[in-house]
Amino acid sequence: MSEQNLTSSGESLIIAPCPVEAVTLTPLTDDPATPCLVPSSVNPIIKIPVVLAERTLQIVVESNIPLNPPASEIKRVFKDAFLTQCKLVPVRFGTEICDGVRTVTRAKLFVEGFIRKDIEYSTSNCNGVIRDRIATVPFSGFAELREGDFFVFPTLGYSFENRSRFINPKNGDTPRLDKYFFENNVYYNEQPYCELISADFFELDFSPCPTEAGASFSTLREKIVLDLTLKVLQVRQVRVDSLGLS
Repeated sequence: MSEQNLTSSGESLIIAPCPVEAVTLTPLTDDPATPCLVPSSVNPIIKIPVVLAERTLQIVVESNIPLNPPASEIKRVFKDAFLTQCKLVPVRFGTEICDGVRTVTRAKLFVEGFIRKDIEYSTSNCNGVIRDRIATVPFSGFAELREGDFFVFPTLGYSFENRSRFINPKNGDTPRLDKYFFENNVYYNEQPYCELISADFFELDFSPCPTEAGASFSTLREKIVLDLTLKVLQVRQVRVDSLGLS
């Protein structure tokens, strides 16, 4: 409750407790700005991330989390999912769309990361403080992406090496072992990558040993089902329609 005093006129004067510093902001003007567009007589080519696929991976993990001091009751558990690795490995190829560039029609998606858990629990003390335990639960696995799972096929350019041999001019029956012609072609690809969309957690938390009311337990066993939804993208060159742009 705030304290109340009376002014000289008898009106109530309210004094707010625990004041902090604050600044009243002045409104600024806000006017529209005209963007500057480069005129183009042809459809320009731009380089942007393209969504290759959008998948929901179901990850099932089990873990034992030690609690020190022991807990008598779990109050709240907050969770977040972190991706530390997401790699697309092609295993089947389609047609060649450009010179030396093929589409990927099937691939393995390798994922690795962890679940960060923030556990709040009470101890056996009747008036004890709420304890906090942060734990990271690692996970890893792979998913199969088939032809029908892609919105747009990934692309992969291949590199090659050639070596040409020579015949011995003094003896046409033997090759030259001291003379070669080498040709190397290296194609640098844009690596597909992932972005997190959402994470749905379903879990069962319990003590491995049944505990009586009022007793404490020092280990929390968790069985977690995580539905992790993510996008698979690749930076690509695409042509856009500039009709009507000026």
